[in-house]
This record gives sequence, C-alpha cells and structure tokens, in this order.
Amino acid sequence: MLHILKRRPDAALALEDGTVFRGFGTGRPGSVVGELVFHTGMTGYQEILTDPSYAGQIVTFTFPHIGIVGTNEEDVEAARPAALGMVCRQPIGEASNWRAREDLASWLERHGLVAIFGLDTRRLTRILRDRGFQRCALAFHPDEAIDGEELVESARAWPGMVGLDLVPAVTCREPYEWREGRWDWPGGYRKGPAGGARCVVLDYGVKRNILRSLVDAGFQVTVVPGTTPAEKVLAMSPDAVLLSNGPGDPAATGRWAVPEIRRLVDAGVPLFGICLGHQMLALAMGARTEKMRFGHHGANHPVADLETGRVEITSQNHGFAVAEEGLPNVLRITHRSLFDGTIQGLAVEGTACFSVQFHPEASPGPHDSHYLFERFAALVRGRRT
Repeated sequence: MLHILKRRPDAALALEDGTVFRGFGTGRPGSVVGELVFHTGMTGYQEILTDPSYAGQIVTFTFPHIGIVGTNEEDVEAARPAALGMVCRQPIGEASNWRAREDLASWLERHGLVAIFGLDTRRLTRILRDRGFQRCALAFHPDEAIDGEELVESARAWPGMVGLDLVPAVTCREPYEWREGRWDWPGGYRKGPAGGARCVVLDYGVKRNILRSLVDAGFQVTVVPGTTPAEKVLAMSPDAVLLSNGPGDPAATGRWAVPEIRRLVDAGVPLFGICLGHQMLALAMGARTEKMRFGHHGANHPVADLETGRVEITSQNHGFAVAEEGLPNVLRITHRSLFDGTIQGLAVEGTACFSVQFHPEASPGPHDSHYLFERFAALVRGRRT
C-alpha cells in the first residue's frame, strides 16, 4: 500500500458533465470511452466484466474491496470480457481464495481492460444517481500526462447508448450445442441429462449460466446467432425458444429482431425472454421501451411476483425498461421492482410466452429466481404431453 501512496497518479476518469477524477491505473494502459454505470454487488466482478450485456460500458463498483477472490477460468460468462473498463476504490490486492488461479490486476491486463482505482467512488455513484447515466472517458497512461479537458471532450463526443445496436458484436457466429449444467461443489460443472425438450437460444449476448440453468432444468440446448431468422429457428423443430440477455438499446436491436420474434410468437412456440429478450418480446407485442435515469445494476434488487405475492432478491443489469404508458392489453404485468415500481416481468395473454427483466440465472447470486427455469420447463413439458 505504501508504494501506491508514493506513486504519482497516472490515470483519469472524465465525465460528460466536466467532472474529472484522478487516480491510479491498473490493467492494460490505454484509453476507452463509453457509458458509466455503477454496480452494487459485493461479489462476482469476474462474471460482471464478462457479461456481454456490459458491452459499451465502464463499470464502477460501489463495494470498495474488489479483487479479493482473484480470478479463474470457470467464473466467466463469455469467452472474453465485454465491459470496456473498471473503476474501484481500493487498490487490487493479492487473491485469497482456494479457486483463484490469477489475481484480478493480471487478468485485466491479459484481457486488455483499462482500470482505475484510488478515487472517491461514493461521490462518483452520487453523481450517477443524481444526474443519471454519464458518457465517460477512462485513460491510463503511466508514461505521459493526461489532459483532463481533452478527456472530457472525448466523453462528450461519444454518441451514447440510445440508438446503439450492439448485439451483432457479441452474438455467436455459428450455432452450437451446450451440454454443461451449473457448478456444484466439489465436482465442478454438472453434465446435462440425455433427452429432454429442445430449447433454441437466440443469442443476443447470452450468459453461460443461463445456458447451464436451462440444462439443469432438463433441456437440450442449441444456441444460434441472434440474427437467425424465425424460419430457420422453426425449421429446427424447437420445443421452446429463449430470448437471451444482451447489450445496447432494445429499440435499435428490435428494428431487425422484433419481426422475427413476432413470427415465433404467432407460431405458438413457448418463449422465455430475459433482460434484453424481455424488452424485445414486449416490443414485438406492441409495447415500447425507454432509457432509465441510471438503470439497475446489482445483486440486491427486490422484485415482487404479483401472481404469488412472493418477494425475490434479484440480480439486475439493464439501462432500459419497458414503458408503462401505452402497454398493450395483451401483455400482463407479472413482476414489479420494489425500488422504483418499473415493470420486471410480463406474460403474453393466450400464449406460452413470458419474460423477466432481471437475471434468474444470477451468477454468482442471489438464487431466489432459479425457479423460473423450472417453470419454463414444466410449461414446455405440459404442452408436449
């Protein structure tokens, strides 16, 4: 710690409102611009940084001690990180966990992520809470001075998330089969059972733990690019289709995805939408989406299941929401946020289609909403008998 205090600040974070934070860089030197969000989770930084839904974003962790458990090759949600960079309060220390294979700082550098620490993340979070999302620029240059005004201009020049379709950058390129279930101590990831209903996953930026959760629920899982036309999906004779999570503006992605989703609904295939998939199912049924003030990013969000009265603590990651105004009658609200009342779940009347805004796979947690995968599987089994 002492050598860090003697080190000269070599990194900066600039916001579009003109605020500049100075700090210390870690990871790989460089500069990035994107949307700044804050995440309230205390664990799961490796899963967060590799979640494709964070494409185009820089993540501020409100919990000060990030990096404690190190990193490994198992706790990732995609083959490579999707987030552009990371902001945290304390310097990244040595890993202290029996599963750790590499410290976080080395992992960041190896994956080309820019990070900054040593700044006031409480103040930063208050800015985001009070003023809303901020375009930002993050720079780590150990051998040269960083001009704060130039960094602010870089942040302001970035177009922002509204109107941005990021799914083509994160979706898979070819279809593939997935057979790995959820992690179980001490054996690791379980193997999926043989047989079972076939679920085709439209990959808009799917997290691996969604696929594992489907396998655990008894599905045979085939993942296809999010751009796959409905005709090709239906030619695979699926028993069910999952619309995955993903990044960007749902309305922008919906320009090409919504007509295909509507064809799947009209074909009578059971559908389950998660996060971006939830928003685009709503768009396909005539709803609209809107940008939130600062979004929901964390693992401690209470949600009410309006049909059971049960309250779930959920994991969330979204900056857009389905708009309440003008919601079509065909959509029934099933879940609501107990933080701000926003729509968190929908069902399409007269169909086997439903969706949730939160993440029921919740890697690394909480696990209150895993039942939704079982509910989906039971719905599909009921239609097959």
